[in-house]
Amino acid sequence: MGGEQEYTGDKRCGFVSVIGIPNAGKSTLVNALVGSKVSIVSQKVQTTRMRVLGMAAYDNTQIILIDTPGIFKPTKTLEKAMVGSALSSFEGSDYIIHMIDVAMKNPLGRNKMILDSLGSQKNVILVLNKIDKVSRFDLLGLTKEMNDAFPYIATFMISASGKKGLKGLSSYLAGILPKQPWIYPEDQMSDMPMRLMAAEITREKIFHQLHEELPYSIMVETESWEDFDDGSIKISQLVYVQRESQKAIVLGKNGSKIKSIGQSSRLELEEIMGKKIHLKIFVKVQDNWAERAENYEMFGLNTQQ
Repeated sequence: MGGEQEYTGDKRCGFVSVIGIPNAGKSTLVNALVGSKVSIVSQKVQTTRMRVLGMAAYDNTQIILIDTPGIFKPTKTLEKAMVGSALSSFEGSDYIIHMIDVAMKNPLGRNKMILDSLGSQKNVILVLNKIDKVSRFDLLGLTKEMNDAFPYIATFMISASGKKGLKGLSSYLAGILPKQPWIYPEDQMSDMPMRLMAAEITREKIFHQLHEELPYSIMVETESWEDFDDGSIKISQLVYVQRESQKAIVLGKNGSKIKSIGQSSRLELEEIMGKKIHLKIFVKVQDNWAERAENYEMFGLNTQQ
């Protein structure tokens, strides 16, 4: 191409999409590789709703990880938008990590939709997660089974939560990504705006404290954000639930549960931002919000995918 100069530096940079069924450990892996929280984690399936970019530096390489919603057979509008977001991450990715929870029953069968979606992709890396939960014999059997089902270019065995095997994976990615200048500043770890990150952290705390009582379809919006001269920040958030009974659960007796959630969220925000945070959280009933497409824009989902 006329006018374009070939890059002669020693830096590498590229996009790696992390896909898998819900709760495979994708967000845990992305956070571990980046070395900082960029995506929320909970025991609840389908916690990740949008594509989140996390930038991991390894030697001379900037590995731009795309954390995606879990891929499953969707039925509701929100679910369809989430799965569409995950599948669209294939486009523009230099490589794809297909992450498998080895402790689950029938991993091959439960990942069939993903294998079918990958089609003729020639840039897919198999990452077997939670290897400390199964025997080596079962692990080797699953490795063969998965590689017989799809032509992966490499296989890695890791424990994302235990941070085992991550150095080998990082080193491999650093060696295969394209030679080109870094796309993001060296000190940037995520592309998520802080208003959205604050909302996601509060949503994570709700799941941690109430994951048995509430459905995953709960929404948190950062309604206002005010910076003060003393460096502190005042944040006001709205938690949307679908029924009055859910509102009562989130509030807790005499507001005890929302107070506990707010305190936990505030402490983490203060740790991340290094500033004093004043956090106010209000709970609002919005009937059937999960089927209202206009609500998805705030967390980057598109129902038309």
